[in-house]
Amino acid sequence: MRTEDVLTAVGTGVWRWENTSGTVTLDARAARLLGLAERVSAGGTVTLSEAAARSRIHVADFLELQSIATLAVTEHTPAEALVRVVTPDGGVVRTVRLRMRAVGTGRVAPGAGAELPLGENVPFHVIGLMSEVPEPPPSSPSTPAGAAQTQVTGDWRRSREAFLLDAGRALAEARSTAEVLRVAGGLSMPGFTPDGLAVFGVEGDRLSVIGHHGHAPGDEGPFLDMPLETDYPAAQVVRTGRAVYLPTPDDYRRRFPTTWPLAASFGRQSWAFLPLTVAGRTIGAWLAAFSHPVAFTPDERSVLSTVARMLAQALERAYLHENERELADGLQRALRPAEKPRMEGMEIAARYVPTGGGLQVGGDWYDVIPLPSDRTAIVVGDVQGHDVRAAGIMSQLRIALRAYAAEGHRPDAVLSRASRFLSGLNRADSADTDADGGPDTGPDAGPDADARFATCLYMEVDPRTGRLDIARAGHPDPAVRMPDGTVLLRPTEGGLPLGIDPDSCYPTSQLLLQPGETLLACTDGLLETGGHDLESGWERLREVCAAHLDEVQVRFRGQEPDQGPDGQDQGPEGAGDTESGGMDGSGTGGGGTGGRGRLEALADALVQAVHGPSSHHRTGPLADRREDDIALLLLRRKSDGAGGGAYDGAARTPVRRTVLTVAQAQPDRIAGARHQLEYLMHDWKDEGQTHGAVLMLSEMLTNVLVHTDGNALAVAEISGERGARLLRVEVADHSDELPHLRSPGEMASSGRGLMLMESLAGAWGVDPRGDGKCIWFEVREDESAE
Repeated sequence: MRTEDVLTAVGTGVWRWENTSGTVTLDARAARLLGLAERVSAGGTVTLSEAAARSRIHVADFLELQSIATLAVTEHTPAEALVRVVTPDGGVVRTVRLRMRAVGTGRVAPGAGAELPLGENVPFHVIGLMSEVPEPPPSSPSTPAGAAQTQVTGDWRRSREAFLLDAGRALAEARSTAEVLRVAGGLSMPGFTPDGLAVFGVEGDRLSVIGHHGHAPGDEGPFLDMPLETDYPAAQVVRTGRAVYLPTPDDYRRRFPTTWPLAASFGRQSWAFLPLTVAGRTIGAWLAAFSHPVAFTPDERSVLSTVARMLAQALERAYLHENERELADGLQRALRPAEKPRMEGMEIAARYVPTGGGLQVGGDWYDVIPLPSDRTAIVVGDVQGHDVRAAGIMSQLRIALRAYAAEGHRPDAVLSRASRFLSGLNRADSADTDADGGPDTGPDAGPDADARFATCLYMEVDPRTGRLDIARAGHPDPAVRMPDGTVLLRPTEGGLPLGIDPDSCYPTSQLLLQPGETLLACTDGLLETGGHDLESGWERLREVCAAHLDEVQVRFRGQEPDQGPDGQDQGPEGAGDTESGGMDGSGTGGGGTGGRGRLEALADALVQAVHGPSSHHRTGPLADRREDDIALLLLRRKSDGAGGGAYDGAARTPVRRTVLTVAQAQPDRIAGARHQLEYLMHDWKDEGQTHGAVLMLSEMLTNVLVHTDGNALAVAEISGERGARLLRVEVADHSDELPHLRSPGEMASSGRGLMLMESLAGAWGVDPRGDGKCIWFEVREDESAE
């Protein structure tokens, strides 16, 4: 007798549910039980959509059926459920028993994504039998389907759903393995909270506890290194990928007699071991142990299975995040200077902050290169892009720059060679892309479609004199912070970014760093992050520098060098919080700890002004805005009290000073000189005096360029206490011809410069020198009040 004949004789139908196609296939008997006999085809079957089949089952029973089917798919075990068949108007006509078994893995293909619950495109199908329950049908749709059906009240279901939502949210926010394990240990399940939890991880053919909760320290000892062949529930779960439920100690003792003595000592009554599966791969097992008996009903197993899936996905995300972070940290360490250079009479603090996404590596870098004759080269650069390719080009370019600098080339020659080197890299990469038929070889892609350029600031420092020879390739100009906190941009000559034109020239500018002054060199990420442009970005940094006390200001206010404005210790331990993984403190140089600590604190303050404090989990102006990676380097020339000699305790007023050379071929630098003096006098008491001083400086520089054949050297200095300060401006040239005060006619085109100085300056004069002359004027801050 055929199987079909036997099933027909006992009134049992056959059904098949395929979620990949969203269809349900019924034979004639099953179709009649669901009230669909009229739709049976000539072949004796009917195929309908999942929604059509669902419309014939009571909604509460279908939810129960979905939960039970999920367990059947997850655990690869048979399942059974009672459901009520309803008419289109909602009336119950009969109760049927469904017996089912999942066919297929119920998991996505490896590499296609994480495992999903039933109804979320998991490839599986269920086959089963359907028979009518002989009991009389219930009187109303709200009546339970029978005594044999699992009783799940609405309150319990809502509690379960709320718990799963909270657990999923908490696990999704966990970023590290430790956080995932902490969240898992704090889970409180509705109605059957476990009092002992453990997570087992797999490494090779070994099983080990990677975290636990509800156990005394040391209890995990026997489970720390266990072969997968061990007769232990967690090992079996990892081997088979199927959950193991042990409702009673007798079940545990009967199924796992070898390891039962290890479990008996904990005094638990029920155990559930569930696989942690991601993308079809079992990465471990999860133990939930109970001190009270648990029957592990389908609903309870459903909750445990769902939590195990979320826990596995959270652990996998944490593993990936930690691996990426470890890789990023390794790359950052490899791409930064291997040793901390020392410069006599100088102090250095540097930071590198990666961008916020991906591997957190990019093209920004800094370097400090020892040179012959006790000189040092300082490099700050930025390769276009924030990806691994940018980091790779940056590492090659950094090595090339070190090699060219070590050969003894001057700054302009170093950048010229580096530009040719990067152009060669771009050509080689373009040729490789064309040969491989890469994505940039379409009809609209040019030969340099994936070419990268780099900006760079290269400075050669003489620590003994404070002289800096600077060459710039499309990079932001450096700035100098005066001892009193004033920040002045130092315009320098520059050329195109590296890699654009292999024949570019990079003129060299000279800058003299005075004792107590700090040079600030950075990439555009420090300036433009947060929606700023270069101008507003510098204003933001000026505010930070003005609010930060350095050693000279501290001594002027009568405090000890190692104390802050409130008298607290400001040594290296109190120099400010440095973000782990974000900033690389590499302050160097000898001397007192107070100055060095404040330079480190200033570096931290500049970065935190862009990214906010180390806790970024907030909204508002201090939210984490890592739009671009940042390289920052501070170079401070020690003042007399901090470096060469012992501090004598006398209060010294901080002095502001700026020096600028204007060549005959650079008349446009007169405008830069005017801006330099405006910045120097930014907090001057009388704004009219500021405008007058700027006008006199412009007149003096113009006279040098018009009436002599040499260059003009301008020096501006502010000294004294605020409110009674003295501004002295000197302009020197190599001409011996002295100017004379005269009264020009109404139509004269010259001769009014000294008249302006006579009217606007508090004092002025001309001092002959051996190699020319110096014209100067002075303005006192309190003169306007008189």
